[in-house]
Amino acid sequence: MQRRERTRHLIELGGLVQKAGLVELTDDDRATLYGALLELAGRARADSAGDVLALWKRRGKRAFDAETETQTEKADDV
Repeated sequence: MQRRERTRHLIELGGLVQKAGLVELTDDDRATLYGALLELAGRARADSAGDVLALWKRRGKRAFDAETETQTEKADDV
């Protein structure tokens, strides 16, 4: 059961990479994606990590909300 949950979690994280447009931006280059993620992790570990993480969280929530709103509008049009 734990293995399935972990697999699902990893698939969802991969979906976020795709949703953010990183796959297309990097031409599906895994070394570039990994380097970018390492850069993000470095920034999150820096002295101003709290501010950076709060900013990323706000941006992510706004994007999720905008996506939900768009899907709701499309459903209403049907």
